[in-house]
Amino acid sequence: MSGVARRTVVTAAGGAGLALALTACGGGSDGGTDDGAAASEEGGTLARTGDIPVGGGKILADKGMVITQPKAGEFKAFSSKCTHQGCAVSSVKDGVIVCPCHQSHFDISDGSVKSGPATAPLPPEPIQVVGDEISLG
Repeated sequence: MSGVARRTVVTAAGGAGLALALTACGGGSDGGTDDGAAASEEGGTLARTGDIPVGGGKILADKGMVITQPKAGEFKAFSSKCTHQGCAVSSVKDGVIVCPCHQSHFDISDGSVKSGPATAPLPPEPIQVVGDEISLG
């Protein structure tokens, strides 16, 4: 009986450790500061318009979104989770949002797939621009 009990305890402890590790890995932070998290939860600023280059964008990993500026003064936001296998996109360059896992590329103006393997566009996120501040819409 003590062999069974010991095995049960070891199995349960291993399962608890795995659950704890997965919970820790599932956090929404990329290790950056949390200043933006508190601000946006209160309807505050996600980014400033000057932070978003024309023809490019900025990834807000802690928010799970990417904000782009396809044309001067036009701002768009999308989920930063690739629609292929859920990897976080890693860069915005040359008019596309790039997923590092399998090199899917998405258009910065509408989130549509420019090259796969992803077949679905990045979902849009609501934002509003007031003055030089971009916030959740």
